Amino acid sequence: MILSRRARFALRAATAAGLAVVYLPLLLVLLNSLNRDRSFAWPPTGLTTEWWVRAWESEGARDALAASLKAGAGATAVALVLGTMTAFAVQRYRFFGRQAVSFLVILPIALPGIVTGIALNAAFRTVLGPAGVGFGLLTVVVGHATFCIVVVFNNVVARLRRMSPSAEEASADLGAHTFQTFRYVTFPAVRSALLAGALLAFALSFDEIVVTTFTAGPGIRTLPLWIYDNLARPNQAPVVNVVAAVLVLLSVVPVYLAQRLSADTGGGRL
Repeated sequence: MILSRRARFALRAATAAGLAVVYLPLLLVLLNSLNRDRSFAWPPTGLTTEWWVRAWESEGARDALAASLKAGAGATAVALVLGTMTAFAVQRYRFFGRQAVSFLVILPIALPGIVTGIALNAAFRTVLGPAGVGFGLLTVVVGHATFCIVVVFNNVVARLRRMSPSAEEASADLGAHTFQTFRYVTFPAVRSALLAGALLAFALSFDEIVVTTFTAGPGIRTLPLWIYDNLARPNQAPVVNVVAAVLVLLSVVPVYLAQRLSADTGGGRL
């Protein structure tokens, strides 16, 4: 399609404006984490790393970071197992209700987070409450896994659709059993998709706050919850900006790596 010079300029301007709306606030958070002024006056009166030192010394922030890492790792592990198994079942087999299963797996990512949170809260109270299991890290992991499964499922299904079954058939013809075929043929082909899905799932879990609010117990505070709880405290505002800046940086890395891995069709090469 050939565009006029005016149309090209308009598209570039719209793209630049959209990117500015998304990324300038993030850059402002990074800058405020180094702002010497506690009230974040603009322009900054000077730069300092004092708030970064205080954030590192904050026991609450460190505990929240540890909780987020544990929840993200647990949700990612669950999502990898269930998302991969579902992807293979939907893509490789034909059975009654196949499309319904695919729809139900993808649906949680489209539901509002508050709806998912309320539903999980009610389910946990009804099912786990009588069994004596209260809200805690386990319920957070289960809650996060409900939407983390989707990204793993989508990545694996997309890779399986691009795979030709001839290589697996050739492996079987040469005498390899099912597990050997999976280990030497199938897994290397889907490895980068699994890693990309895991990175995206971890990033989603690490940043989640709405579902966490409804599934975390009194003793569980993830990093997003810690930021929300301390946001209105004037003495904690500079430290909150530092934690938010760290959260941005930790979120960018897995998303970038996942994008690189998803673009790679060779399976495993960055």
